[in-house]
Amino acid sequence: MCGIFGVYGIQNAAQLVYLGLYALQHRGQESAGIVSLEPDGTAHAHRGMGLVEEVFPQEVLQSLKGDVAIGHTRYSTTGSSVLANAQPGIVNYHGGPLALAHNGNLTNARQLRDDLVRKGSIFQSSSDSEVIVHLIARSEARRPEDQILDALERVEGAYSLLLTIGRTLYAIVDPRGFRPLVLGRLDGGYVLGSETCALDILGAEPVRELQPGEWLKIEEGRLIELPHLPEKEHRRCVFELIYFSRPDSVVFGESVDRVRRALGRELAREHPAPGADCVFSVPDSSNAMALGYAEESGIKLEHGLIRNHYVGRTFINPEQHARDAKVRIKFNPVRDVIRGKKVVVVDDSLVRGTTSRSLVRMIREAGAKEVHFRVASPPITGPCYYGIDTPTREELIAATHTVEEIREHLGVDTLGYLSVEGMYRAIGRNSDRFCDACFTGAYPTPVPDAALEESLIGGTSSKA
Repeated sequence: MCGIFGVYGIQNAAQLVYLGLYALQHRGQESAGIVSLEPDGTAHAHRGMGLVEEVFPQEVLQSLKGDVAIGHTRYSTTGSSVLANAQPGIVNYHGGPLALAHNGNLTNARQLRDDLVRKGSIFQSSSDSEVIVHLIARSEARRPEDQILDALERVEGAYSLLLTIGRTLYAIVDPRGFRPLVLGRLDGGYVLGSETCALDILGAEPVRELQPGEWLKIEEGRLIELPHLPEKEHRRCVFELIYFSRPDSVVFGESVDRVRRALGRELAREHPAPGADCVFSVPDSSNAMALGYAEESGIKLEHGLIRNHYVGRTFINPEQHARDAKVRIKFNPVRDVIRGKKVVVVDDSLVRGTTSRSLVRMIREAGAKEVHFRVASPPITGPCYYGIDTPTREELIAATHTVEEIREHLGVDTLGYLSVEGMYRAIGRNSDRFCDACFTGAYPTPVPDAALEESLIGGTSSKA
């Protein structure tokens, strides 16, 4: 999962992209980059490891001149966590500098890469995104749009792309629409970002979210709608609404905050906790879910855990040992709230169980009389191949253990997961719009076989 942001036709575009990436920092914390273009076509680029504010001090931003820019903030789902894999990638191209920012994951990247290497391509990174660049470069079509189309017809999986060739900016969403991308207007120019919250920080006016298969071209100040990519069944990623997107965003036409409150209400109906004294969230992504649970159940909402906001999200930290260290300093219990109480703890999801087990231990040590754990999504039983890293089935606690075994592992009195049906009742949309393969095993594309899986998960990260 990554965050992408682009600006066209506005002076100091890189500084606006910086602010957009800042709002999308929750989507990736390991690297960031910006490519900018001046009116004469001169390109400037800077990438670095770390947070957006660390990578772009003011003197660097000032050097990224131009009125067109795209940016990227990354957590890896393919390719290792090194500078070579930071985006946007930029190459010399006969139509001008070509830069690419990609959010998603290509499920056939390994096969395509092997084929390209056999034909003489030399890769500079281990990221799946570079495959797209090589496919474009090898196309025999004459027009850039046809070269891009040639490339995209060969790739499979999830991609929301911002791509510049010279000063022309393209925005593309894969035909299934796994990942969000929204278009906005600002000061006579255009902005594009992974979430509406990134437009909000600039005061940009949202125009609309790009639909699956949609392809826009911005050139010489004009917005041109190109023919849609070949139609495929739409499969928006439901986990965007559950965990990844910010609650103040509108994603896939839905208020993320509204959906999460509704998930909490459904959870309270399916798994009540009679006799409990209070309910609180595992902050921050489950805050609205705990509020919904409290509203439906009538149990008092409290702040039982305080999060240190100077520590990143454990899900998207690329190394397990770093996740474990962060759990110990990320949360602290409020003992006066918890001591002697029967508490309901609401979390958005449960992947490995390591974070949750440590949290439960902390809550017990703070004096909780009973701990009732509620998960506002179904059990995750399969890996995601489309940009959210749950790399192997063996690492998913719900894939290898029963609910009772998980309850014992966590050390809680009761454990309840939201059902798939309850999840869709909360969203208020039919399940055939969404990809829920991590819950149901119904993958909408061919998935990598076991022999390729290991090569596709290097340097990845997962929610614990």
